[in-house]
Amino acid sequence: MPPLRLDTPVKFLKGIGERRADLFARLGIHVANDLLWHLPHRYVDASTVTPLASARVGQDAACVGKVVAKDVVPTRKGLRIFRVVLRDESGSLECVWPGQSFLDRTILEGQVLLVAGPIRFYHGRQMAPREYLILGDAEDEPGNGMRRGTILPVYPATEGLSHKQIRSLVLRHLDELVARSNDLLPEGLRHRFGLPSHSDALRAVHRPASIAEAERGRRRLAIDELLDLQIMLGRARHLAKQGRRGIRFEIKRELTTSLKEGLPWPLTGDQRRAVREISADMCSSDRMHRLLMGDVGTGKTIVALFAMLLAVENGYQAALMAPTELLAEQHYVTLSGLLSVLGLTPELLLGRLPVAEKAAVRARLKDGSAAVAVGTHALMQEKVEFHRLGLVVIDEQHRFGVEQRAALIGKGEAPDTLLLTATPIPRSLALTRFGDLDVSTLRERPPGRGDVRTSVRTGRQRDQVLRFVHDQCAGGRQAYIVLPVIDETEKADLRAATTMAETLRGEWPDLSVSLVHGRLKPEERDGVMQEFRAGRVQVLVATTVIEVGIDVPNATIMVIEHPERFGLAQLHQLRGRVGRGSAESYCILVAARSSERLSRFAATTDGFVIAELDLEERREGDLLGQRQSGTAELRIARFPEDTDLLGVAREVAREILAVDPALVKGEHADLRARALLRYPKAESLFRVG
Repeated sequence: MPPLRLDTPVKFLKGIGERRADLFARLGIHVANDLLWHLPHRYVDASTVTPLASARVGQDAACVGKVVAKDVVPTRKGLRIFRVVLRDESGSLECVWPGQSFLDRTILEGQVLLVAGPIRFYHGRQMAPREYLILGDAEDEPGNGMRRGTILPVYPATEGLSHKQIRSLVLRHLDELVARSNDLLPEGLRHRFGLPSHSDALRAVHRPASIAEAERGRRRLAIDELLDLQIMLGRARHLAKQGRRGIRFEIKRELTTSLKEGLPWPLTGDQRRAVREISADMCSSDRMHRLLMGDVGTGKTIVALFAMLLAVENGYQAALMAPTELLAEQHYVTLSGLLSVLGLTPELLLGRLPVAEKAAVRARLKDGSAAVAVGTHALMQEKVEFHRLGLVVIDEQHRFGVEQRAALIGKGEAPDTLLLTATPIPRSLALTRFGDLDVSTLRERPPGRGDVRTSVRTGRQRDQVLRFVHDQCAGGRQAYIVLPVIDETEKADLRAATTMAETLRGEWPDLSVSLVHGRLKPEERDGVMQEFRAGRVQVLVATTVIEVGIDVPNATIMVIEHPERFGLAQLHQLRGRVGRGSAESYCILVAARSSERLSRFAATTDGFVIAELDLEERREGDLLGQRQSGTAELRIARFPEDTDLLGVAREVAREILAVDPALVKGEHADLRARALLRYPKAESLFRVG
């Protein structure tokens, strides 16, 4: 048999063969290296096993015993309970799995089980296992050496291929595969950060002596994964900035100084720093590729306007693109007021404008008489030409695809790009999701913004909440009432937007109540929002379509029904619709019951703190689901606990790319090959340079 290589098809590995290879293929395992990197997704700690007779009521225990009896017990409520009796040399213990009668086909008499869970008293001592593992079959005795000093890795499995079989096959080939796997992290770097070698890390995750050892191994492998990602993002950033030389703007202090002097209040420290960072980028010969990330109400538009005026006073045009017509119009109104004292008038280009009006706007953009443009996707249309486009600002950039952003940027020779987002993102995710961008952050709120008082109320207090809303609106304020669904259904016991709107219209004849949701046509939805913004609607009942980009300073109340159905970041975005004027505002969460989660949300209005709480809550779920094409989800790294590793990986990637941007020198070529293996769609990043 030929020597084992990492690219050897798994069917040639001893113990696998053709049939099992087909099963492994379902798990994405095709070659030997895939098997080595099929890592456990959890561990069962059998290092301290409690004898069955010693398991006490009220404690959590891990026990090992042989199945000596089993049955399925029906209850009067129709629930079927799977029950087994385990026995070891000390005695016996009953284990129950309510509602899991299907386990009767999986767990057989004579098998040796490891079970872990709480011990309770119900007609005697009883465990309801949170975890179980089949350690062996009838011929295996509970005391055969698997009881103590064992950390059992549990692998993602598939029908016909159990985690026990996978564990056996991985351990069978582990040492031989590890010996053929190269460590691409420089030894000096490993010692500097106290990291184990690559081979030790692989052995630790597959065959750990303790949970702590498995975690140390995982973190070392996470460094490799994060390094590959940061190399790809660093390469993308390098190409975006240097692939074509940018415009070298000059600080002229003409329009920008006039704007600063005309503002009703001074810029915050964060705004001043962001303006300096953006100005430095724009005055460089490299193209700017920057993300301006700011919490709701932190003044991103003012910062973007300073950048736009820097382009204009250098003889270039600036364009701001927003995802909706309503948001584009709001930007247009804001910019018009700020630019009027400078003698500038922005142009507004929307798809619904009359044909003649759109043609006139396009003509002014083409001949250069229009210096500032605001619009939606209409700015990207083929007919739109700019005389000399120098800066592109894209608001709520995640709402546009890569191709859409590129279409607008392509309207100029090499315009600088400033992307805006009002979704606060923890540093860890900013460095992964937006690692190809330079990032500026706004956290401080300018003066003149009212505070938002957040409170949690239960369903029993709903009538009291609605009386408060009515009294406030009758006194001249406006309110949002947000619900998670449009219509009521039998499947979900949730209050619905349509029902709430009908109810309030009947109960509050003195107020104008409107309804907006995602099934309305865009022009109809925008029409309702225009009425609300104009003050002709006092109460707006809505779904989450109002989450982003609605600016109504007179709206001071946000009521959110069923807040437990929303993510914390989404709740924060909804809360950001109020507190946009100087009056005190209120966000009231009407929940089925109070919870620590909602209390933690109500205790802070800092979007970045909320983002960290949201990340902590979601753990390693769909953290990177908002990514653009060409990247992949992290499988090993976990946030927030691995944030420190991300900083290390980015630092190392920058050092490497600074001396070898295309990764063609010596050991860097192996790093490039590994990164491309992990992120094959990013191959185009290395076709240049």
